[in-house]
Amino acid sequence: MLVELSKMEQRYQAVLAVQVDGLTVVEAADKFGVSRQTVHDWLRRYEAGGLEALADRSHRPATCPHQMPAAVEARVCELRRQKPFWGPVRIAHQLAREGVEPIPSHMGIWRALVRHGLIEPKAQRKKLRTFKRWERGRPMELWQLDVVGGVLLADGTECKVLTGIDDHSRFCVAAGIMTRAVARAVCGVFAQSLRTHGVPDEVLTDNGKVFTGRFATRPVEVLFDRICRENGIAHRLTAPRSPTTTGKIERFHRSLRIEFLSGRVFADLGSAQSELDAWVLDYNTNRPHRGIGMATPAERFSTPRSPQTPTLDAHLGALEETRDPNEWITRKVSVNGVITVAWQQISVGRQREGRRVDVHVLAEILEVWDGNELLKTVARTTKGVVRKKRAASR
Repeated sequence: MLVELSKMEQRYQAVLAVQVDGLTVVEAADKFGVSRQTVHDWLRRYEAGGLEALADRSHRPATCPHQMPAAVEARVCELRRQKPFWGPVRIAHQLAREGVEPIPSHMGIWRALVRHGLIEPKAQRKKLRTFKRWERGRPMELWQLDVVGGVLLADGTECKVLTGIDDHSRFCVAAGIMTRAVARAVCGVFAQSLRTHGVPDEVLTDNGKVFTGRFATRPVEVLFDRICRENGIAHRLTAPRSPTTTGKIERFHRSLRIEFLSGRVFADLGSAQSELDAWVLDYNTNRPHRGIGMATPAERFSTPRSPQTPTLDAHLGALEETRDPNEWITRKVSVNGVITVAWQQISVGRQREGRRVDVHVLAEILEVWDGNELLKTVARTTKGVVRKKRAASR
């Protein structure tokens, strides 16, 4: 009958084989199928503590020199709870600012956050070896501009924001809130940025109609293009449906949504702009950026003034006093699906009842747009043009 011995009994048998039976350590090791170092270890343990010393022991090391101290781990969790959008890199940078020594590794901080349920572990997308960060070589060489929504007011209005960042430094050069992203409002924010920071060499935008009229049925020069031309700014456009071309401003929008807009409703437009200005100031001066080696945007940005100060006041003032013949106006679709522009009725479909559409008023035609969709192009009637001139003369 076979009897299975426990590990403790087998070790005891090996000790007895050496001490009682007179086997050498090498012979006992061969008999029990272990190394001679293991037999020596069993003998030392038996001599030191008797039979109980041959029991299984924990393999956990007595000390762990690289283990994160409890106080540092508590601070890591505290920073994560205060700033839920901070990751291990940002937390490590903040610990370095606070003088913590030694600084925990990024992976150590990540494991601590997972251990406390403050981060959800998931597979990370590996960075391609061929990846190369693209950026301009100096400040004021290129600005990226775009319009983003999501600013909610207490009265239910959703406002837009014209944002702009310097490509080299990630410095936010423009952040203006407007109720509607029309040419006058967008160019007003752009003009204020030029007065504050100077004139860049180039600007990069998408193909939105407030930025360019090059892709209209009849290409025209919109106000934004005119400001760029008169101040010597090269206006670059992205390829259609290519948001990665303006990747830096899109990444800025992600930070804006997560850190500033998420779950917030503002009392009015003025308070929203004031709070946004404070957030932008913190973003530019206090918030380190991974894309520029954890420096702040202000540390990389300088504001060399253009040799020719931008002359925009007269240009924008003229826009307030007179209407541009190539202007954009907004109309609300009536119950029967009709809008009226310059005493001319245009049908855009009953299914759009209550929606607001934009109308591009040109010298001879009217273009009706719903967002980025061109609904209809109609010729301007002579009757409507005459009535408009009569009303202006009065």
